Amino acid sequence: MSSQTPSPRPVPASSEGEPRKPRVAVVFGGRSSEHAISVVTAGAVLRAIDREKYDVLPIGITSDGRWALTADEPERMAIANRELPTVAGLAESVEGSVVLPVDPGNREVVYSEPGSVPKALGDVDVVFPMLHGPYGEDGTLQGLLELSGVPYVGAGVLASAVGMDKEYMKRVFVSFGLPVGPYEVIRPREWENDPAAARRRIVDFAGEHGWPLFVKPSRAGSSIGITKVDDAAGLDAAIEVARAHDPKVIVEALLRGREIECGVLEFEDGPRASVPAEIPPVSAHDFYDFEAKYIDSADGVVPAPLTEEETRRVQELAVRAFDAVSCEGLVRADFFLLENGEFVINEVNTMPGFTPISMYPRMWQESGVGYPELVDRLIQAALRRSTGLR
Repeated sequence: MSSQTPSPRPVPASSEGEPRKPRVAVVFGGRSSEHAISVVTAGAVLRAIDREKYDVLPIGITSDGRWALTADEPERMAIANRELPTVAGLAESVEGSVVLPVDPGNREVVYSEPGSVPKALGDVDVVFPMLHGPYGEDGTLQGLLELSGVPYVGAGVLASAVGMDKEYMKRVFVSFGLPVGPYEVIRPREWENDPAAARRRIVDFAGEHGWPLFVKPSRAGSSIGITKVDDAAGLDAAIEVARAHDPKVIVEALLRGREIECGVLEFEDGPRASVPAEIPPVSAHDFYDFEAKYIDSADGVVPAPLTEEETRRVQELAVRAFDAVSCEGLVRADFFLLENGEFVINEVNTMPGFTPISMYPRMWQESGVGYPELVDRLIQAALRRSTGLR
């Protein structure tokens, strides 16, 4: 059996014999707690895709996992009056479902409804997976697309899985010599079988590193399920809040410093870093939480007011993090600039938000890559790659 990596498949010709436009399936929604933000992000991407260059097929995944055909109406996918959109509200049918082929020789997408003959929707040449959190950003969807032989935007199976799990992400960073902050992990079995021992360990951790602590789901994003804990009395409740999103919990020490972000984008000659941004303290929130990011539109400073040496250093660390996790396409790397002048990496996000106020596109806009060009570069990078081992 050959292990040779297949070459990217050229876009087939149309029925008239002329090369047709590549067809991009924008997949969004999903089963995670970040469902709504995925819808908002996909709406922004749909507005930006060049329709003269690409055909587009929007596919939403409902909160219960059904793949639904949705209308190409990005204006309905925005936050309106603080109300978050859902795939269920956009789906063309409450029962119809979309099926991707699990066959590298066939890229035809099929739509079916109960009691009706399945309808072919045509071939898909590349998938733009605008999914955040588990069941989409964590390698699960990427594995399905690898089996199907369909190229896709962003990180592969390994990088997606590592980028979603804060514990193993930090372990990889350490192995590549990247500085990380102190943390502890509470595994599901530990909390279920002996919560008192887990609680003592975290209290001891706080005794070494001080309060407050941040209690987080290990495999979630968008600051969902995170609690800032000021003392031991609030620990159990914070752990339960995190466990509502992920049975594995990570506890991080407070790092006193400035929050700095940096985008990484794959160009033809390799990954490059954007100008960095700074997330200033948000007066109405304890930290940069979900409401601050998406509802109250917290303002980031782009570019961050850093020295030339600090800018060069954080850009270098961002690209090193991209390579350490074996990322592809894009990454947003988040750092703390400590009071002693050292950078500590907090995490990478392998599919960062693309909402109009999201930091990743804003950083690249300031770096000379506008939103439509950014989307185009990501699609083109995916079309250049093969699936399988690479």
